[in-house]
Amino acid sequence: MRTRQRDAKFITVSGDLIAHSSSCRYATLLPGSTQSDYQAFVLKTLDFVIGELRASFSGVPVYVALGNNDTGCGDYRLDAGSDFLVRAGRIVAAGLPLSQQQPALKDFAKGGYFSLTMEAPMHDTRLIVVNDLFLSPKYTTCAGGPDPAAAITEMTWLQEQLAQARRLGQRAWIMGHIPPGVDLYSTAAKMKDICGNGAPEMFLSSDKLADLLIEYADVIRLGIFAHTHMDEMRLLEAQGGAPHASLEHSVAIKVVPSISPVNGNNPSFTAARVNPLSAALQDYEVVAASNQTGIDTTWSREYDYAQTYHEAQFSPSTVKELIAEFESDRGAKATASEEYIRNYYVGDRSPELKPFWSQYVCALGNHTAKSFAPAYAPLASKDVARPEFAPVENLNEATLLPQGSLARMD
Repeated sequence: MRTRQRDAKFITVSGDLIAHSSSCRYATLLPGSTQSDYQAFVLKTLDFVIGELRASFSGVPVYVALGNNDTGCGDYRLDAGSDFLVRAGRIVAAGLPLSQQQPALKDFAKGGYFSLTMEAPMHDTRLIVVNDLFLSPKYTTCAGGPDPAAAITEMTWLQEQLAQARRLGQRAWIMGHIPPGVDLYSTAAKMKDICGNGAPEMFLSSDKLADLLIEYADVIRLGIFAHTHMDEMRLLEAQGGAPHASLEHSVAIKVVPSISPVNGNNPSFTAARVNPLSAALQDYEVVAASNQTGIDTTWSREYDYAQTYHEAQFSPSTVKELIAEFESDRGAKATASEEYIRNYYVGDRSPELKPFWSQYVCALGNHTAKSFAPAYAPLASKDVARPEFAPVENLNEATLLPQGSLARMD
């Protein structure tokens, strides 16, 4: 990353610095260990990974979100207001400007989320980092029980942050780990009968996060998420007859591919160019490793967004335009569709998406179960091939690495 972009202005990491099933692996390797031992191991790993980025880009802010693996008691398990969050918050906040460390620490200790004003060259832009583990249907406390209050508290906080940004005339970026919308892999894997009124599997337990982002779309310039390991784009917009159903109430979501090759994808990071005055994502390129081992690895450009899709920026209007183009190309024969399919699975040139292209595209712009089902049904009746998706668990995504006075996504 440093070789490709020495003048990066900031880096964002969108969660999962800890490997899948680490708590189980740790207990297997160290059968006499305690929960406290494992928590210390996780914190040390977070400190190491974030520290390596800070050491490689001295003086450059590193903004980090927690993923579902980044907990002291196992995947999808976390206690709000825990000692783990207090200690993890100190690691995450350590490289932030001194004036912003204490507010970030206070919020992070409550639930692993925080908000700050991004450093120059970004102009009057608020980065709001959410911990959407609390919003996952798989979420439990460390004891294995539910805690709906954790999600309610976070959503109240998020609305306050967005309202304040609107009141102050700020732009906002939202970064989290698990994207809102339909989990098409799990839907297909569980053979959900959408045509028979079966509900699709969703990444989150409700549409509340997406609804809130749409409500404040006039403030939000970009959403950055991860979790699927694949290179994707999505659009959140008011559905059907919902009020304000227009591009002014839409949010473009960039789902970044992963650094780790756990799903067979080659490691990658994304380098992005951002307009610091408008906070618009103008362009990005995915830089991929030549192999999955790290031995004699070379890094090269997988693709460039602007060159591939001939768009001036990554915005609600351009993403909507691309999705419409994909929808009209059910056979995935157009150049844009072929490029998306080729680049979805970094380093793997097999056309994994092509047999179920129409169903996949259906999920890009229909983020609710209610809107997805009627759009999916006529496609499923015509496309008989069963989807075979790459797994959606995510490990070690990095997100944004700015370029020059602009920015880069990692």
